[in-house]
Amino acid sequence: MSFKELFIMPLDYIMIPAQLVFSLLAFYFFVLGMSGLVHFRTTKEYSPQKKFAIIVPAHNEEMVVGPLVTNLNSLDYPRELYDVFVIADNATDLTADTARKHGAIVYERFNTELRGKGYALEWFFNKLYTMPKKYDAVVIFDADNLVDLQFLKHMNNRLCGGAKIVQGYIDAKNPTDTWVTAVFAMSFWVPNRMLQLARYNLGLSNYLAGTGMTISLDVLKEIGWGATSLTEDMEFSLKALLLGYKTTWAHEAIVYDEKPLTFQQAWHQRKRWALGHVELFRTYSLEFIKQALSKRTKVLFDGALQSIQPLLVLFMGVFSLIGLFDAFVVNIYTPVFRYIWPPLLWELVFSLQILYPFLVIWIDKLPRRVVKWTFFHYLFFVYSWIPIMCISFFGKTRVSWSHTLHTRSIHLADIVKQR
Repeated sequence: MSFKELFIMPLDYIMIPAQLVFSLLAFYFFVLGMSGLVHFRTTKEYSPQKKFAIIVPAHNEEMVVGPLVTNLNSLDYPRELYDVFVIADNATDLTADTARKHGAIVYERFNTELRGKGYALEWFFNKLYTMPKKYDAVVIFDADNLVDLQFLKHMNNRLCGGAKIVQGYIDAKNPTDTWVTAVFAMSFWVPNRMLQLARYNLGLSNYLAGTGMTISLDVLKEIGWGATSLTEDMEFSLKALLLGYKTTWAHEAIVYDEKPLTFQQAWHQRKRWALGHVELFRTYSLEFIKQALSKRTKVLFDGALQSIQPLLVLFMGVFSLIGLFDAFVVNIYTPVFRYIWPPLLWELVFSLQILYPFLVIWIDKLPRRVVKWTFFHYLFFVYSWIPIMCISFFGKTRVSWSHTLHTRSIHLADIVKQR
């Protein structure tokens, strides 16, 4: 076949440059993932110094907020150096009374127009700034969480070492309940090491994940919260990075999060996150690309990749459909495509998707009972992000906030017994 004949199909002029770009991105994320296999940045230990305001936004969470407050009041950290606040946000059940009974300082908020976690936090932060007692940092948890007893010690070490924004390791309370909780847990375990720890090792900026996150109060006052999207955590991370504040990672600071039991629940939750990511793409991606090109720093380049993630997932969906159409219906581009993105590379990417969960479960000593769901179930769950993101990309991103119902009361001791 002559060189001219290689380019006789119109789609070649789209597919060849696109596959070159995706090949470079695949290589980048491969290197990034491999950088997370070893924890090679050590953190200096400091005596307890920092004062923390632990904040728990809670809407109708009477079933789970009690065990969390009890857990937080038992952390291995000087009790005079932290307080536990619960925001009973538009609660119509016994959330406020239950939290008080277990020892939390409760603030009740009622605003049916500005609903959601981001608005509740903004409201409370304004009150926190004027309190007589002063704090060095805020720590934010969801009401369904449970927390490792050493959590604040690890956050104190990061802050004393100069960090301003820190994300902890998100584990699962209920990874063995159903195949959905298992693969949902894996979808956090793998990024915890292959993305979050990897970025920390390489000196890049991490991203906040909604819970188990610590923010220095001086930074919060300086740049303001202002994060009211459906993914307020990522929004604050991106805004802070553009203003020069990196988010760092604390792999040892573990928070246990409750995962959805059914695929339908998981679909709705992930669609809400996808809508939030799309909104952030529309808001921040051009500014990140502009700054990455002008300042030419690896941190901003990686931040730009985070901001355009919805677009990358959308393109993956489009090119996957084109590939299936070409394979099973009619040839729509020439064999040059196979030289740019050979089948062997597809097999490598596919194999890594299978390998990563096994590596992470083994390295981080996670529950091995979920391994039986690693093959078909995990891959199905991961690739189901493509239709979710494609639907969300063309949807309205400012939608009404919806509450995720939590119905199981689990204590930290229950989790320890299962491990």
